[in-house]
Amino acid sequence: MPYSFEPILQIGELCAQHGLAHAVLSPGSRNAPLTIAFVRHPRLHTYTVSDERSAAFIGLGLAQATRQAVILACTSGSAGLNYAPAVAEAYFQQVPLLVFTADRPPEWVDQLDGQTIRQRGLFGPHVKAAYELPTDYAHPDARWQIGRIISEAINLARAYPPGPVHINAPFREPFYPPPGYEIGSAPLPKLIRETTGKTSLAASNVALLAKVIAQSAKILLVGGQSRIDPAICQSLAALPVPLVADTIANLPPCIGKVKHSDLTLARPEVREQLGQPDLLITFGLSVLSKALKTYLRQQPPRVHWHLQAAGPVADTFQSLTDVIRVAPGDFLPLVSEWLAPSDLLAPARAAWLDQWQGLDRQLAPSLQTYLAQLGTGDGPLSELEVVVALLAHLAPATQLHLANSMPVRYVNALDAINPGVEVFANRGTSGIDGSVSTAVGHALADPDKLHVLLTGDLAFFYDRNGLWHNHLPANLRILVLNNHGGGIFRLIDGPKSLAESAEYFVTTQSLTAEASAKDMGLRYLRPQDRAELHAQLAHLLTPGGPAMLLEVETDHTVNERAWNGLKRI
Repeated sequence: MPYSFEPILQIGELCAQHGLAHAVLSPGSRNAPLTIAFVRHPRLHTYTVSDERSAAFIGLGLAQATRQAVILACTSGSAGLNYAPAVAEAYFQQVPLLVFTADRPPEWVDQLDGQTIRQRGLFGPHVKAAYELPTDYAHPDARWQIGRIISEAINLARAYPPGPVHINAPFREPFYPPPGYEIGSAPLPKLIRETTGKTSLAASNVALLAKVIAQSAKILLVGGQSRIDPAICQSLAALPVPLVADTIANLPPCIGKVKHSDLTLARPEVREQLGQPDLLITFGLSVLSKALKTYLRQQPPRVHWHLQAAGPVADTFQSLTDVIRVAPGDFLPLVSEWLAPSDLLAPARAAWLDQWQGLDRQLAPSLQTYLAQLGTGDGPLSELEVVVALLAHLAPATQLHLANSMPVRYVNALDAINPGVEVFANRGTSGIDGSVSTAVGHALADPDKLHVLLTGDLAFFYDRNGLWHNHLPANLRILVLNNHGGGIFRLIDGPKSLAESAEYFVTTQSLTAEASAKDMGLRYLRPQDRAELHAQLAHLLTPGGPAMLLEVETDHTVNERAWNGLKRI
């Protein structure tokens, strides 16, 4: 018996031929043709996750880990709306997703039919493009259109800068194939591939840029969020220029790296002493450090270059003068070449580098003493002490995932990541939603590495449906800092002084993660003192065995004291 959705079933083969390997599906009826297309394809690895918000973040994690586009597919109505947080995060983090939403046929939109909303353009400006598949497939041109849309969408999702693309698919009933139906061998729609090359600078531009370098004594490099990039790491290794970067930039120790700028730049007198850079060179995505943003907005550079091969560029520091359309790993070696012949400015550049490195030298003894004191005595544990212990235990090649609010800020302030550890955080939109699910996606895609999520209690409970499925990865480890509320609102100026703070900002809650861990099949650990903390951390971070969750309960007054002490060093 024929099945009218045969052209839709061919989408699975088209995706596979384009090299896509993972699809995260959520159950529903309207999306049955898409589900069958992906599940029955032998080269597509499929996962079913009932909560669409968690499903989308799991897809985001899979795409980050594999650096390939990942398929999402859900039913019609509000299901697609639940994709929105992860789609926005993917857009701002430049992660490729192929987002399918099944839909009612157009004649039933706005007719009070079940599970029907206005799905065209559902994600607005947070996708690179939005497509609509045809509703009827009888004419050969319609089948050609389906294939053309799929190829165009995949190519666009992967083109630099990568990002999510939406494909809305209106389906008429009946959706389900007859019993015993097998996907036929109808001719595959035409496959359209896209080949890209590197962007290079014209000789005239090279000469102009080299002249600016030659005239600049105070050159500052700032790296935004990015993956580990061997080309960038090699270029920075011996570059005698101060480099300031958050932990999420994943940049290695190098001659110019300033480790604790997040602490030192928080002081107005330090920002004033450093003064205005002659030339600021930035690359990467978002910058976490508020202190760095404040410094560069108060002391704007004379010239600001941003390195980005394509796509829109943000003027984060309100100082942008030039967008240089070259990949950072291709451009930074040129900076080394241009610096070499500029002997006249060498003493001034050395003094500028020493001024920045002096910030670390001045801070290091008191910082080491302060952190060592945190782990002594019989007093209660603070979150800061727990994070210090976690970072010390992380082995090379571990993937560290940081939830937003305090976890990412603790790690960034400490800047104590062991070599080989890569750091991830959802800093595209900086929400607490999706951190558990994103870590799950990473762990599923990369089973040979240990994936550790550091999260607060609110972020964990908000996204615990990321563990509610049948694909729990054994290489996942979660450390929950449970201060029974949104601890960041007790630490930042403004809300901590309000009478309404506990209920309406901190959102005090009494839960622990024990029941959730047991419900979802994670081994649960909860230390009662420092000795147990270190023993259980060692157990948590040992490869092999089941997925685990370690929960540390802390008192907010202890956390405030420890954090404020760190900021005063």
